[in-house]
Amino acid sequence: MGAVLLDWIGAWPGAVLLRGSGTAWLLVNAAHILGIGLLLGAILPLDLRLSGIAFRRAPIAAIAPVLLRAAAVGAVLAILTGLWLFSMKPAEYLANSAFLAKAALLALALANVGLQHANRHFALAVSGGEVRATVRVVALSSMLLWLAVLVAGRWIAFV
Repeated sequence: MGAVLLDWIGAWPGAVLLRGSGTAWLLVNAAHILGIGLLLGAILPLDLRLSGIAFRRAPIAAIAPVLLRAAAVGAVLAILTGLWLFSMKPAEYLANSAFLAKAALLALALANVGLQHANRHFALAVSGGEVRATVRVVALSSMLLWLAVLVAGRWIAFV
């Protein structure tokens, strides 16, 4: 990113608020953690069920709609608050290898979501139909990717 763009992002009133208020930073960071918790707390059980690893007796048609909506809300909250936190120190974050790893893993995880939702067998599976191998493999990839995003996010503070 260009220096002018980074300066513009850092001068955004929301970024200035976070740099000037420990309370604002605390609340936005807590909302970010809440979003991550909601996302992972919803997507991991669904992926475990779709992959056949756990919750085999839980009817997918009953749990999928709620878990998918919860994961979507969590993802939106985590992404919006994550961008807000990024705005506080954009140049510093872009120089952090853990942040760059998290961003790349997040892009892969979101692409994996798109891949799963584009799969016609996924729609059949979440409506109670057969869970095909392609759905299982993408669910396994989803678990690994979202957990990797989580670990990379925690790693940011230590780099």
